[in-house]
Amino acid sequence: QVQLVESGGGLVQPGGSLRLSCAASGSGFRGYVMSWYRQAPGKQRELVAAITSGGSTNYANSVKGRFTISRDNAKNTVYLQMNSLKPEDTAVYYCNSVYGVFISWGQGTQVTVSS
Repeated sequence: QVQLVESGGGLVQPGGSLRLSCAASGSGFRGYVMSWYRQAPGKQRELVAAITSGGSTNYANSVKGRFTISRDNAKNTVYLQMNSLKPEDTAVYYCNSVYGVFISWGQGTQVTVSS
């Protein structure tokens, strides 16, 4: 079972930036598909961004051009750079890994965008 630990959440003003990090345990990280999801109060969890083992990326329409997902296989870490943040980006952000049939989730990190 892969252990995922997120960090980097917090309170930021509209228009600000945050970078989330997700550190993964284990030696097979470079083969994982890594994703960031988010869940706002009263809403379903939704995919924000994903990156494959080959580096291909995919983004939700609502964050395209503002968020960037990246990975550092040497550090077993995936990042989510979030720029031009909006109040509607407020949510708990979860890291997710997929390797074959094995799926793991982190504990989540709160991002609050408010003035």
